[in-house]
Amino acid sequence: MQLFYAPDIVLPHYTLSEEESKHCVRVLRLASGDELHLTDGRGNLYRCRVTDPNPKHCTVEAVETIAEYGKMPYGITLAVAPTKNIERFEWFLEKATEVGVTRIVPVECDRSERRIIKYDRELRVITSAVKQSLKAYHPALDDMTPLRRLIAAPFEGSKFIAHCEENASERLYLASEIRKSENILILIGPEGDFSPEEINFALENGFRPVTLGTQRLRTETAAVAAAVMAAVVNGL
Repeated sequence: MQLFYAPDIVLPHYTLSEEESKHCVRVLRLASGDELHLTDGRGNLYRCRVTDPNPKHCTVEAVETIAEYGKMPYGITLAVAPTKNIERFEWFLEKATEVGVTRIVPVECDRSERRIIKYDRELRVITSAVKQSLKAYHPALDDMTPLRRLIAAPFEGSKFIAHCEENASERLYLASEIRKSENILILIGPEGDFSPEEINFALENGFRPVTLGTQRLRTETAAVAAAVMAAVVNGL
C-alpha cells in the first residue's frame, strides 16, 4: 500500500503536491487507473484511483473511505525533553510514531541541554513516519513548552513522571500502572534527569513517580520504551 498524507483533502478529487506528484508518477510509475491511499491524519483512510498522472500535479479520485483506520484504544501523550543531539530526538519522533502515540510535547526543563527545536523539521519527521508505517492518525506535535506549565495544565487521565532519583523508593513500574484503554501522560526528562524541584512539583500536581525498569536508559530510548509499554498493555 502506498500512503500519502493529505490533511487538506476535500472529496472526491485531490491533487497531490508537486513533490508527491513526482514521486507518484516518476518513482512509483503509477498511471491512470492505478490505486493509492491517502490519509487526512485524523483517522480517515481513502482508497483512491489516479485520474491524471501528471508529474507536477497528479490528480486522484477517492473511491472508498475507511473511517477510524487503525484507531488506538487508548491515548498517550509523551512529554519529552529534546536531546542535545537532535538526531536522537528525531529518532524518538520516528519510532514513537511507528509504535503509536497521540501527542508529543517537547518540554524545556531545568537541566535541558536543548531549548529550541525546528518545529517544521520535526513535524516532517513525524509525517514521514506516518506514511512509512501506514498510519491514518497523525500525532500532534506541540511547540516547545516549559515543563512547569505542562505540569500545571489540566489533563484528563493518568499522569506519570519517569525519573532516576536513586532514593526514590516510591517509584512504581510503569507497565504495571498503565490501565487498558486509558488516557495517559508520561514525562521523560533530559540527559541530566529532572531536578528535585521539578519532581516535587509534578508530585504535588497529581503525577505518579515511575520507573521503566532496572536498566539506565537514554532520554529517547526511555520515551520509546514508555510508548511500547502502553502498546503492549493495550494488546497492540
